[in-house]
Amino acid sequence: MTEAPIDASDTGTGTGTDDADRKVVEQEQAEIREFVKGLSADDIKSGNWFTKLSAHALNSYTSKVDWQYFQERYAGVPADAIVDQRIKMAARYAALEGGLSAGAYTAAVAATLGSLGGASPATVPAAVATLMVDVAFISRLQLRLAYDIAVLYRVPLDLSDPDDMWKLIRVAFTIKSGEVVRGGVVKAVPAIVRPVIKRFYSKAVLTAAKGLPFVGKFLLQRNVIKIGIPVVGVPLAVVLNRYTTLLAGRHAQVVFRNEARVIELAENLSKQSQHPQLMLWVAWLVIRANHKITDDETLLMRHLVWLVRERHQVVDEQLAHLVDIDPAEVWRRIDAEPGDLSDILDVADRVATVDGAANAREKAVISELEDRCRHRV
Repeated sequence: MTEAPIDASDTGTGTGTDDADRKVVEQEQAEIREFVKGLSADDIKSGNWFTKLSAHALNSYTSKVDWQYFQERYAGVPADAIVDQRIKMAARYAALEGGLSAGAYTAAVAATLGSLGGASPATVPAAVATLMVDVAFISRLQLRLAYDIAVLYRVPLDLSDPDDMWKLIRVAFTIKSGEVVRGGVVKAVPAIVRPVIKRFYSKAVLTAAKGLPFVGKFLLQRNVIKIGIPVVGVPLAVVLNRYTTLLAGRHAQVVFRNEARVIELAENLSKQSQHPQLMLWVAWLVIRANHKITDDETLLMRHLVWLVRERHQVVDEQLAHLVDIDPAEVWRRIDAEPGDLSDILDVADRVATVDGAANAREKAVISELEDRCRHRV
């Protein structure tokens, strides 16, 4: 299977002919077909096909495709522009592949899925094998697209780490609480397709404990919705492939762009701070002000601690072992610190708004901090 992005018609300017796109898709489809030929009926029924596919899709790919790869290809182009282009390109390829696979979607395929059994590739019915080419193609496309988006926003992912791997899977297939269909995102698709899209994403919840084979079963069951549902003269496989890939890409863009924003904030705070250790205490006091911690706050604190250790060689064991933070301890540290603390005030303001507008308790902490810093002058 190929080890570079499927972007033969992607010249960096958004151009490319339909013939070139079709040639790329046909080549990729042929490679996926060879992969599917090696699957047994048990692989398909158990979901283990996805375990094998993810290894094929990412192992060598991630060693070749990094931020430098995209910098060389799109020199000087902002990440947002590259991401937008790659999402549209992936959706285009998905639609083309759906058209080539549309013949597989018959009621007979749905009936055959339930009767799978056996450990030999020879036991896999031809109709199911054709269906699997489509499912595997789209799965690999969306998995790599999500990875590309993370790389472009310079969000670090260590795919040997189960947590990072699971994050990539959740983002790629929008399988965390069906968040892709909330907040009006589904309005991006034609009205006639929206009920089908909603069905496709319904009950889209997985748990990490169930592992990769469960993801494979989930993805196969979700894609069976393509079978036998007419869409006013347009093959459903084409429409669904296009829009699910488009929405998955947009979802990945929202998730990884936001993470990149938080990481950038942590880097800026660490770079500008004259009091790195005190910065950590103040940041944590603001975050814990309302006794709740959002994902953005957790991410910010994690990167702040790492950056302070790497850039300033500061490791605060007391803070690391802290259960409840006592504001009096923070005020004591502030009173003991000589000089201008305007950088600490800036830290408090920016930490409070990392996940949205500052709440009342965060504002109270900042107000107390301002009073103490003002009285020092």
